[in-house]
Amino acid sequence: MPRRRPGALRAERGTYGDHRPPAWARALPPVDRLPPEAAAAVHWARPGRAGEIAGLLARYRVFLNRPGRHLYLGPSPCADCPGCSFSGVATVRDELRDHHRLLPPVAREALCRVLRGLDDEFRRRTIEDPDPPDSGWADGLGRPLAWWHRRLREEEPEPDRSEYW
Repeated sequence: MPRRRPGALRAERGTYGDHRPPAWARALPPVDRLPPEAAAAVHWARPGRAGEIAGLLARYRVFLNRPGRHLYLGPSPCADCPGCSFSGVATVRDELRDHHRLLPPVAREALCRVLRGLDDEFRRRTIEDPDPPDSGWADGLGRPLAWWHRRLREEEPEPDRSEYW
C-alpha cells in the first residue's frame, strides 16, 4: 500500500491558517467561556480533549474562588497519581499551558484571554515566595519552572513520628 504524503494528509484535515472548523465541530457543546468559533476550533484541533480543558479551567476557578484575602498553593496528596496531581493548582496551570500550545490560533487567542484574567487574579491573591527552596526554581532536568510555581505554599504539617519512638 503506498504511503500518503504529509501534504495530502494536511489538505484532507485542513490547516489552521484561514480555515474555519468543520460543521461537526461547531455543533459540539461550548468549552467553558470561549466564544463559539474558538470552542469549535478546540473540538477540531483536540478531539475528545475539550472537556478536559473545560475541567482544568473549572479547577483553576475553584481555587481562585476560595475565601480569604491571600491564597496559598497546597501540596498534592500524591504527586505520582494522575488524579491527585491535579489537586495542585500549579499542575492544573501547567496542563492549561500545554493545551494552549497545541491549539490553533483562534482558540489559542481565546484561551489566552481567559487565562490572562485568571492569571491576573492568581497573581493578585497569591504571594511570591521570597525564600526559594534550595533546589531553586527548576525541575528535575534543570529547566526553570513557570511563575505560578514560585508562589508561597501552605505549611506542610510535620509527619507524626510518635509511633517510631
